[in-house]
Amino acid sequence: MRRFFPSFLLATLCVLLACPQQLPAAETDPLQAVAAKIPGAKAADLRATPVPGIYEYRHGADLAYVTADGRYAFAGDLYQLTDNTNLSDARRRELRRGLLGAVAESSMVVFAPRDSKDVKYTVTVFTDVDCSYCRALHKQMDEYNRLGIRVRYLAFPRTGPDTPSWKRAEQVWCADDRNAMLTRAKQSEMYATLPGKVCNSNPVAEHYALGKAVGLTGTPGILTERGDLLPGYMPPKELLAELKSQAAPATAAGR
Repeated sequence: MRRFFPSFLLATLCVLLACPQQLPAAETDPLQAVAAKIPGAKAADLRATPVPGIYEYRHGADLAYVTADGRYAFAGDLYQLTDNTNLSDARRRELRRGLLGAVAESSMVVFAPRDSKDVKYTVTVFTDVDCSYCRALHKQMDEYNRLGIRVRYLAFPRTGPDTPSWKRAEQVWCADDRNAMLTRAKQSEMYATLPGKVCNSNPVAEHYALGKAVGLTGTPGILTERGDLLPGYMPPKELLAELKSQAAPATAAGR
């Protein structure tokens, strides 16, 4: 015959016999819950937006938005209508700054005014040594520097790995004098063989991956201190006007 114990008696027995307590179920992290529904996604790739039930999903500096059930996604810019702020654009700038901040300046080729006091702005330029517009930009380097614009080069051979442009980029970054070799490469015939070896520790692959992550679509790609990505060549005075409009003066951290 099956016996039933009153609930108060069962509770008394548990006190006497040290029954294990039933703990409340741990709350599920909403970001992990959404990520679990998206193939290949991690919780770190997601964050909540000001819109209930909509999450930001990032890959590099690219953004998409997904619903809380993980069933729907959409691309485009998210605006805050009270003041017409483009939240997506601000977020992309933040992500680009973070990605760029993880790259050591020692891996770049830097052209700057002789006196550091003359630096007003710093830009980071993704360059292909065999790109015509990249060559046009480099030809005016003295003028950029004269206007107080410090230029930090990253390698982005558009043709990809195992191509002549990629090898030439590696030769530039492996040279004892990178600045001189880069100038020589941009002044030489396109795809011509450069002197010098290809070293194993060159950063070309890292720079190339970074260019893809920030959303580069062509070269030269100019990244400002604020995090804006300016596609294409800009003459010195035009670039200076753009930098002034962004009100992003060079800082000690950016030098």
